[in-house]
Amino acid sequence: MANREFTPSSGNVFADLNLPNADDLLAKAELAAKIVAEIQRRRLTQSQAAAILGIDQPKISALKQGKLTGFSIERLVRFLLRLGRDVEIKVKGGSRSKSAKLRVA
Repeated sequence: MANREFTPSSGNVFADLNLPNADDLLAKAELAAKIVAEIQRRRLTQSQAAAILGIDQPKISALKQGKLTGFSIERLVRFLLRLGRDVEIKVKGGSRSKSAKLRVA
């Protein structure tokens, strides 16, 4: 068996890939996952979900595929509210590291 090296994840795949705005990308991905999970939980068709969210069906398809370029964090939060989900934003004391973190729980 070959000796393999592993690099532990930071917990943010976007940061691990050195992408700019990694925290924002992770937050958007986590919000989108919650939206998709709620759509599935309610057994909504893409057309029904689009009507509830006030967007067209292709945008639901993009959300489900993780194509989030056209979606802001604010817009994704509004989608969760339209789906009847509570959204809580919590501001905490600064971390000891040099950069603060944006996280969706």
